Order: sequence, then C-alpha cells, then structure tokens
Amino acid sequence: MKIKSVIGLVAVSTLLLGWVLFHHEELPPEKSDEAVQSFTLSNGLKILVIENHRAPVVVSQIWYKVGASYEHDGITGVSHVLEHMMFKGTEKHPAGEFSEIVAANGGDENAFTGQDYTAYFQKIANDRLELCLELEADRMRNLVLEEKDFLKEVEVVKEERRLRTDDKPTALTYERFNAVAYTNSPYRRPIIGWMEDLDTLTIDDIRRWYKTWYAPNNATLVVAGDVQAGEVYRLAKQYFGPLSVSEIPPTKPRREAKQYGTQRLTVEVPAKIPYIIMGYKAPVYSQVEDTWEVYALEVLAGVLDGGDSARLSNHLVRGQQIANSAGASYGMAGRHETLFVLSAVPNDDVAIEVLEFALREEVNILKTRLADEKELDRIKAQVVAAQVYKQDSTFYQAMEVGSLETIGLPWQLKDEYVDNILAVTAEQVRQVANKYLTDTRLTVAVLEPLPLNSKDSHKGDPSIPSQVAVEAK
Repeated sequence: MKIKSVIGLVAVSTLLLGWVLFHHEELPPEKSDEAVQSFTLSNGLKILVIENHRAPVVVSQIWYKVGASYEHDGITGVSHVLEHMMFKGTEKHPAGEFSEIVAANGGDENAFTGQDYTAYFQKIANDRLELCLELEADRMRNLVLEEKDFLKEVEVVKEERRLRTDDKPTALTYERFNAVAYTNSPYRRPIIGWMEDLDTLTIDDIRRWYKTWYAPNNATLVVAGDVQAGEVYRLAKQYFGPLSVSEIPPTKPRREAKQYGTQRLTVEVPAKIPYIIMGYKAPVYSQVEDTWEVYALEVLAGVLDGGDSARLSNHLVRGQQIANSAGASYGMAGRHETLFVLSAVPNDDVAIEVLEFALREEVNILKTRLADEKELDRIKAQVVAAQVYKQDSTFYQAMEVGSLETIGLPWQLKDEYVDNILAVTAEQVRQVANKYLTDTRLTVAVLEPLPLNSKDSHKGDPSIPSQVAVEAK
C-alpha cells in the first residue's frame, strides 16, 4: 500500500459541547481554517463545509462515531448490519424510496463501515443538496426496523462474508492474523463480524445500536462542493436541528496488552498459492509524544513499498525473483494502536521460510543502514504529487475532514502532512525501524494451501483485504 495522506477536524471539547446542549443556541462558524468552515447545532451535530466552485456538484456525507471497534464480543458485525438496514426506510420514506429518490435526481449514494466510523454519502447536483439533507435527517432518528427486513438483510451480510472472507483464503488468513496480532484491542474483531455472531444477532441488537449511536450529538455532516457555507448551515439547522439527542456511552481508552515474543499462526485451507503476513505493532498519531515518529513510519512504508522502484518490488520481485508480489502498509490515523504490515506471495517452488527471511533482511537493512537520500526524495515527491491530485476529488476532500473528525484528530493534519513528510530524515527512518519493527511486536501468519477439489471456489487472491470499510450496496 502506498503512502497515504491523513486529514481531519478539530473536535468539539466535552465542556463546550455541554454548554451548547444546555443553552440550546447555535454556535457561530469557527474560523480556524479557511478551507473548512465549521458550525455546531444546539443538539450537538457538527457541520463542516468545504466550498469548491469548480463544478456545479456537491458531496454530502454523514459520519457516525461508531464502527466495529465500538462493538463487544457476541454482537460483532452489528454496525455493518445496521448500515444495511439504514436503506430499509422510514414512515415518511418506505423501504427502497431513499435510493430511488436520489437516483431519480441524478445522484449516486452508498455507505461504508470501518473500525472507527460508519458513513453515508450522496454525490449529486448542487441544487439537490436540500433533498439529500432531508432524507438523511429523516433516517437519523426515524428508521423503521422490522424483523422481517432484518432476517433478510442479515442473510445478505452472511453471504457477503462468505464471498469476501470465508471463500477467499488470503482474506481469511488476514482476518485470523488480526485476531491473533491484537490481544485485547477492539481491532482484533472483523468489521463484517464473526459468522457465529451473525447467526445469533437479533433485531433487538440492531434497535439498541441504532437508538444509542445514531443521533445528532454523535454525528458530523460534511458537505463539499459548489455550495455556500451559510446556506448549508441554514438547511442543516432546518432538517437536523429538531432531532433529539442520545446519551452516548463514554468510551474508555484501550491500551493493547504487552506482547512477549513473536506470535505465529498457520491457516490451512484449500488454496492455490501460499501467502505470508508479518505485522509489527505500531502507534498511531494520538499515541506518540514525538509526532515525527508516525511520519517516519509512513516514509518507512514508502521505502519498502512506494512503487516499482521501492525495495520490496526491486529486490524480492524483480531482483531475487522469489516473490510474485510483496507490499508494506501503515496508517497513522486511528483510535487504537495499529500494525505496520509486510505481506508477500512466493513464486513457484520458493519456500515460505525463504520469503520470510528475505522480508526480515529488508527490515534489518533499514535498521543498520541509512536510507539513500534519492529514495527519500522519490517518496517525498510522490506525497506532494498525491496531495496535488487529490484536490481534483471533491469526494476525497470530504473524506479527509470527515474521517479524522470522527476519530478525534485535528483537521489541520491535512495541511501539515506534506511538510511533516518532507521533514523526515534518513536517521529518523532508521530510529523508528529499530524502535517498532522488533520481534516482541511481531506476529507472523502463513497461509498453507490444502489441495483444491472441484467444489472449492478459493481463488488465492494475493491482495490484502481492506480494513477500512465494507460497502453496503
């Protein structure tokens, strides 16, 4: 996975939010960022507006501070199932009508669930924004949750799980890898849920989840495109302002339990090719005192996997020709500790132990030798180019501020990211490699293929499954 930018918004403090709810008055726009105008309604809804007048289109997104990491054992997958149920209708707009209305007005809409959030979006002509806000406000608190609809939809989710995980050896391996790599972190649970929990999930579980988390004081509205911030605020106040609040359960900080040595697991299922994943526990932005460390980890991932010229591709795929594919990934944005991941698929007749040794050697070289300045320049040039290209996507601009606002990071990170990456030195890359890429932080998972038979549908797709989101539609 290539280096990716992170973005976000300044979260409202607990004290300020309490003042807002008590006084029942809207706050004026915050002036902390020229590109992002921020409002807060009296019921706690945060509104973020990014004006972009290059085309008469708008992106509207609602982000809820709830996802798989908020769940507990026994109800895994409830956030994703509820995401599906959100398209089943309200008394005002019966099942199916939401999507039909958006489509009839030339728009596109969908939703996604992640570890730390659930989000719903529409892309539509700017003169249809009011329609989208009215529809989203209606289903925020007025969803009709019928058991017959739930029974059908949970079966859809089970089939989705079978196709994306159970019948896909690499995805199944990655899921079990996470379950072992994390001891007590909520990230050990799959977004789509364990099949055993989906089997016992009930409509009452869905109703409780909806009533608790789907409320204006647990949500952020992000609107980006050819709009005026003042008009967005007026419409949001009109449709979301009357909605009642919910008592949001406080979330305790979760520190991952100490690991005592390398952890290993083997997944044996019918498959065509083996696969190896190596994950080192690594901090996210909110967990480090020296924030340069997370940027150095981002650059470190780029050294290993920043295109065809990166080390894994250059050394293992084309050079030694022991890997069919190899990659590295790290993301500095999250609510809990994450993983710095290396993964690879061996070429024919190459033992998985040989590939693991080669991956470890690449890590050891980074610990002992400074990265070449030309390498760092290449990676930094990629970051700058990516920042330029992403400005062409209104949807991505909204995703930037919505995701980091929802996980509690300041939105200014989107503007600081490039400068912080450019400031990373070769010595800092070596320091974080020595600090975090150690055996006491390492978990190794290996897919050992069993013979295929005619009834097996396993394809052995070598790609790493996404841990960002699962789409509903």
